[in-house]
Amino acid sequence: MSSLDLPLIWAGVIATAVLLYVLLDGFDLGVGILFPFARTPADRDLMMDSIAPVWDGNETWLVLGGGGLFAAFPLAYGAILPALYLPVTLMLLALVLRGVAFEFRIRGRRRGKAFWTAAFAGGSLTVAIAQGFILGGFIQGVTLKGSQFAGGPFDWFTPYTVLVAAGLTAGYALLGATWLVWKTQTDLHGDARRWAILATLATAGLLATVSLATLFVHPRIAERWGFGAAGFDLAVFLPHLPIPLLGLAGLAILGRGLARRSHGWPHVGATLVFLSGYAGLAAGFFPNIVPYDMTFRQAANQDNALALMLVGVAILLPVILGYTVWVYWLFRGKVTADAGYH
Repeated sequence: MSSLDLPLIWAGVIATAVLLYVLLDGFDLGVGILFPFARTPADRDLMMDSIAPVWDGNETWLVLGGGGLFAAFPLAYGAILPALYLPVTLMLLALVLRGVAFEFRIRGRRRGKAFWTAAFAGGSLTVAIAQGFILGGFIQGVTLKGSQFAGGPFDWFTPYTVLVAAGLTAGYALLGATWLVWKTQTDLHGDARRWAILATLATAGLLATVSLATLFVHPRIAERWGFGAAGFDLAVFLPHLPIPLLGLAGLAILGRGLARRSHGWPHVGATLVFLSGYAGLAAGFFPNIVPYDMTFRQAANQDNALALMLVGVAILLPVILGYTVWVYWLFRGKVTADAGYH
């Protein structure tokens, strides 16, 4: 494997794992965020049933992304984690609460079920907000001295990261709403369509605001997009033009799908919006893996370690992907009240 660019391959593996986590766990987090707006306990049961076969498998990608960062880019892991200890800890605790609530809610009686319903909704919302703070703290940059974190424990908490957290929460709610449009019927389907319309408006507004604010977070981001100190440079901006166009196309597909009362196309449109945002972030800081002073090559483990781990990933990744596709195919179609998960 000496001829392979192992750091680049591992950067691609981790980036793919994080993207799949955001897209897949994003919609079931969104379902939890929307839990308080359901009309009846029966509707919440159907919402839970729509994600029951897949929610735990969706979180596999978070494990791969975090574990891969630790193993393949230890210097980056050692710099990023201390900068984001508090929101990462909050996220993990909320994920545990959410997982426990999912299992206990099924078996709870009246008061117990109400408690675990609130815990599932609160855990989902907390995870989304914590991930927004993590993302915002990452984008605005990590203060380094050499290869070590040299900032403060609350560097991640700024007006910009609050804005990012709000945007990501709205985006997850959008993914959850469009998932329910796809998977449900009757009154819940109609409610999900209305939620999707509201979430689309919130996501579009917040995405535009976050995109504009990001240009002012760090001068290197603005320069990457052609907004340097010397003014706007069209030649620098044009190679990045497909990224916002992809986002606009996603919003158009989403809006048209909702207007035409389509079942699947709104979720496709929401997914494209997330792909556009993810690509935009990558364009802003790549090849830095710790923005904006450590590249993925500087942070990479030794080639022999990367090669050995890549053998394992080459075996396991197709298995995980195959299992994921099989589960989604097996549980395709609309969820009904007799699904049996609750």
